[in-house]
Amino acid sequence: MSSPRTTPTSPGSLSRTGGSTNRVAARLVGYRIAAYATGVMLLVLTTSVVLHYGFGDRRLAWSGPVHGFLYMGYLVTTVLLGTSVRWRPGRMVLVALAGTVPFMSFVAERSVTGEVRRRLAAPPK
Repeated sequence: MSSPRTTPTSPGSLSRTGGSTNRVAARLVGYRIAAYATGVMLLVLTTSVVLHYGFGDRRLAWSGPVHGFLYMGYLVTTVLLGTSVRWRPGRMVLVALAGTVPFMSFVAERSVTGEVRRRLAAPPK
């Protein structure tokens, strides 16, 4: 009897990609953390821009570099997760761009989490 990792399955299934369920689940957790951190810092950065240009207040000027650093982590976790579940490059780009629009990383995180969890719960074909 062959193992699930070598059984031919539909494109995009976990066994076809060689990604184990545990590895995909761990990458999903990393992606979720990065999405929330990036989203929160983008909101702080947006507030910083409003305060700076609207009121001359530069107290949140540190948020730009912090968001940039966290966004780089978000990009890495998006690519790791996307390659594990065999997203097309266009899908990865759209998910990655969600970290640049206020509130969109939260929406993308919810969508991605639901999709990946459904894949993890689906029986192998």
